Amino acid sequence: MPEPASARLTRHRSFVLFWCARTFSNGAFMMQGVAVGWQIYDLTNDPLDLGLVGLMQFFPLIALALVIGQVADRCDRRLVAAVSQVGKALAALMLAIGTFEGWLGRDAMLGVLLFSGTARAFEMPTMHAMVSGIVPPLLLPRAIAASATAQQTAVICGPSIGGLLYAFGPTTVYAICTAIFLAASVLISLVHITARNDPPKPVSFDNLFAGFRYIRHNPVVLGAISLDLFAVLLGGVTALLPIYARDILEAGPSGLGILRAAPAVGALLMTVLLARLPIRRRVGMRMFQAVIVFGAATVLFAVSHWMWLSLLALALLGAADTVSVVIRFSLVQLATPDEMRGRVGAVNFLFINASNQLGQFESGVTAALFGAMPAAVLGGVATIAVALLWMRLFPTLRDVERLE
Repeated sequence: MPEPASARLTRHRSFVLFWCARTFSNGAFMMQGVAVGWQIYDLTNDPLDLGLVGLMQFFPLIALALVIGQVADRCDRRLVAAVSQVGKALAALMLAIGTFEGWLGRDAMLGVLLFSGTARAFEMPTMHAMVSGIVPPLLLPRAIAASATAQQTAVICGPSIGGLLYAFGPTTVYAICTAIFLAASVLISLVHITARNDPPKPVSFDNLFAGFRYIRHNPVVLGAISLDLFAVLLGGVTALLPIYARDILEAGPSGLGILRAAPAVGALLMTVLLARLPIRRRVGMRMFQAVIVFGAATVLFAVSHWMWLSLLALALLGAADTVSVVIRFSLVQLATPDEMRGRVGAVNFLFINASNQLGQFESGVTAALFGAMPAAVLGGVATIAVALLWMRLFPTLRDVERLE
């Protein structure tokens, strides 16, 4: 009997190093997010500031999207990713020093997060584009799924550890994040990537917007990416978790860490299930159904006053989101030529960041206007409405049968 593909994947030393680096980096980023969210809300008691945290991390990507794509396609992707880790380490170090010395106020914190967001904006599209150069094409779908487990492992462990470490003060959290980012940089530098055969084309106006043009002319990819954009943009509740942890559930910083980890628990369980029972038919419809479940779980979390029910709703939310993520990333990676993966990845990550970081800003604004619970309910209902509308606008996506 042939050896399972999952076992063969572990034989690729560079992929193992890549997986560890991504897990460490994302875990530290989630740890930092818990500390930043609690610290800034404790400083100002203003939900709008929680939204500004997301906006500061989103702005660099939208401002530099065209540059990021060119850098990812023209430079050594391993070097770009490693330098980005160093940039995030410097930002975490500034947060640690500023907190320890007492000068880190709201404005200074937002400024540091802008710098950190710039480093992450270069890192994430580059990391996604690296996968196809690390493993053979036959293993690419499994490598994408394994990369998703790295993300979910980080999201489970990072917030929980960050919440527990916050008991020793935010300085401790930021200092540990600094060390982890540096370790991730070293691991990335050891990864071997297959050299690209074709030299990059000269920079031109046509070449600069190639990623946008590719997505615009591919209705399946456009529909999948835009569905994720609007669904998570409207339905994301991550920015409101500090409010729920402190004011509604009265769970404290450790409770915030557990709440932040709950979606990843559901996501990791779903990833394991998909590895054993992959979606083989009606792929497009399954993605729409997952987004509808995502919206319904958001509403359930919004109205919950019990910790156990809130955790259950967040886990269900994370599981549904994983189905959408695996389908969307597989479609994009399998359909995009390698010489364009950096540019397409930059556009894709622009949409992802818009749905996550800009969604945090939207949640903070609506919570400031209407309150946390009405804002979360409105977001969940809007997510369901978007999924139903997109089913009519993108019938080609709805009718996708298989991931091939």
